Amino acid sequence: MASAQSSTSNGALGGQLGSDALRDRTFHGRDPRTVAEAAICQDSPTRCQARTRLYRDGRLADQGFPVDRISDHLASGNATIWLDLRDPDHEDLLVLQNEFGLHPVAIEDAVFDRERPKIDRYDSHLFMTAYAARLDTTTGELATSELAVFILPQALITIRKDDGLDVGKIVERWDSSPDLARHGVAYLLHGLLDFIVDGHFEAVQSLDDAVEELEDNLFDDKPTNLSVHRRSFELRKSLVVLRRVVLPMREVLNTLMRRDMRGIDNELMPYYQDVYDHVLRATEWTESLRDLVTTILETNLTIQGNRMNVITKKVTSWAAIIAVPTFITGFYGMNVPYPGFSNHVGLLVAVAIMLISGVSLYVIFRRQDWL
Repeated sequence: MASAQSSTSNGALGGQLGSDALRDRTFHGRDPRTVAEAAICQDSPTRCQARTRLYRDGRLADQGFPVDRISDHLASGNATIWLDLRDPDHEDLLVLQNEFGLHPVAIEDAVFDRERPKIDRYDSHLFMTAYAARLDTTTGELATSELAVFILPQALITIRKDDGLDVGKIVERWDSSPDLARHGVAYLLHGLLDFIVDGHFEAVQSLDDAVEELEDNLFDDKPTNLSVHRRSFELRKSLVVLRRVVLPMREVLNTLMRRDMRGIDNELMPYYQDVYDHVLRATEWTESLRDLVTTILETNLTIQGNRMNVITKKVTSWAAIIAVPTFITGFYGMNVPYPGFSNHVGLLVAVAIMLISGVSLYVIFRRQDWL
């Protein structure tokens, strides 16, 4: 049995990543049942929807052909196959295992949901797990879509566990650079990784815009502390999930770009290096945004404390102003003779003292910026 070597630790991420159910729309708003329609197989031994593409001598030769014909195409030489399965079950993947000689451990990882982004090396192929990401700017929630990939010398097999990832956009990415198709599987893998990492970058950009909006709300004239707190926690949670998606991609790209892997030739290496640079930028940006959201939360708490102090000063100042006439009326309300007792002069004196004292305290507190 072949030995497996993993560049990252295995394990699911406790419900933080992926989706349990198929979506009605992809992250780009398209029907997942009809994207890349020309590549959809009408005849497949799998019970799930399948898509196929054949590249021969650096050109697209066929698409949407039956899965049963993949072996014939591979045996003819100079052929590169793309096979995509939409939400397959274990029985569907057993068909692939028998057809391509895939490792049972890799098949198990492809079935298991919420695997950590990683790349595993087997004797005959590589197995990769990655996530597409999309931020809902309204709720601040980050949606992820899990993808398992088998990388063989002449075939790229993608296993989609939900419909968030738009394979139609990936096909369009491949078609936009047909001059690179002669590089075979490395060309297909680059287009796939480039699309996924660009999605990570777009998610980070959306989070950055949301954080900037949050900063503006933080110093609004009409503060809404509860909404700022709620939004801050939503964005921080999304940043934590995005970090778990983006950070391991550095190891994935590093492993693929190693010279001993011999899967990427020198002509394609700059393209993979560009994807790797985007991964680094997205990772650093995610880290800085997470620190910024933490600072916003702390600043919001400080602002609330300052506002409470201001309110306390104002209430205390008005209480002091009101206490003076209260004291005077209480003093003159005693049932004992005093200067001006039973005389309107006493009333005028009492009112004058109250007004002068109240105005004096008001002026003093205003100068001290208590009111």
